[in-house]
Amino acid sequence: MESSPTFVIVGAGLAGAKAAQTLREEGFDGRVILFGEEPERPYERPPLSKGLLLGTTARRDVYVHDAGWYEANDIDLRTATRVTGIDRAARQVVLDDGERLGYDKLLLTAGSTPRRLDVPGADLDGVLYLRTLADSDRIAGALTDQARLVVIGAGWIGLEIAAAARQHGAAVTVVETADLPLQRVLGEEVARVFADLHRCHGVTFHFGVGVRQLRGTGRVSSVLLTDGTPLPADTVVVGVGIQPNVQLAEAAGLKVDNGIVTDARLFTSDPHIYAAGDVANAYHPLLGRHIRVEHWANALNGGPAAARSMLGQQVEYARLPYFFSDQYDLGMEYSGWVAPDGYDRVVFRGDPAVADGRAPEFMAFWVKDGRVLAGMNANVWDVTDQIQALVRAGHGGRAVDLATLSDPRVPLGDLLS
Repeated sequence: MESSPTFVIVGAGLAGAKAAQTLREEGFDGRVILFGEEPERPYERPPLSKGLLLGTTARRDVYVHDAGWYEANDIDLRTATRVTGIDRAARQVVLDDGERLGYDKLLLTAGSTPRRLDVPGADLDGVLYLRTLADSDRIAGALTDQARLVVIGAGWIGLEIAAAARQHGAAVTVVETADLPLQRVLGEEVARVFADLHRCHGVTFHFGVGVRQLRGTGRVSSVLLTDGTPLPADTVVVGVGIQPNVQLAEAAGLKVDNGIVTDARLFTSDPHIYAAGDVANAYHPLLGRHIRVEHWANALNGGPAAARSMLGQQVEYARLPYFFSDQYDLGMEYSGWVAPDGYDRVVFRGDPAVADGRAPEFMAFWVKDGRVLAGMNANVWDVTDQIQALVRAGHGGRAVDLATLSDPRVPLGDLLS
């Protein structure tokens, strides 16, 4: 009798857990082994910088599945286990204790790791990074009234932590090498909205400057900037980007370029190995290029797409990049993809000005030659489908009338009718 196939998933985050779930939902009855380096069962990461820090999300609510789900669905979940190698010729993964396990198909959802700050004093106590539940717990413990927090890096993680810290009463200073927060992602026009929002809530920014040194005896007590400015600090949180965990793939000889390179089916350069989530640099058929997306929705949707591809289904992973953020009273969603120099203007629908400390309600569209390449809704809800339709049409070459695009009296759906 022919033995049942074994599918191995390396990376027990959202993408890996959803891939395992999809395999079972699609009727796969072979062996499924899910490896994770953390001691926790799979959980979602957005609450780590949002609800868990604010105290609005219960810890039990961050997990992808209930504790008994994996056993009930015959998923061999192995936490606190590191895969150290892939033997492609033998189709085996090698574990940190030397055990070798065979696979028929292998999915890599190993995620990413925060970039480390490489300056003197970076190893002092009180210098924190955010990637895991344990990291979130440590940061939450530091967000106390009158604490002095310095955040290095004004990206999404840095700003969300800054917002949570201010709501706990901490004094917050943000250091950023660019001229504005999120400037590389959103461009100058929309980045100003976030700078104004945080300033209205008491955050101090230092733009156009880096970190020369972290000072302290045992524990960090100050941050010295490259312009000579000293900043007092009880805690420093570093958020200067992440790097995909490609070490296994590189050692195994898979094609790697800013992530594990895949086609639109999420196949790697080995026909028995797939990749999804943060670690995958996947070809996007609509955008006509490879992109690596570091956000929650990519893990949520990419894991299931990879699972279906592993099962031999015809898959073309063409989801538009999507992410969301909550900072103070501003909630936003962003759909689409545009290079920093790939648009010629931003079109606003509504007023983006922060007035009297209150977050605005508006939409913003990144446009090139009249084509909408990306869109963001801030405190305006139930418009994601319409925005994504505009973005798909824009990447397909269809232009819209920009005066109508900016007019809130015209329903978004009418722009494509």
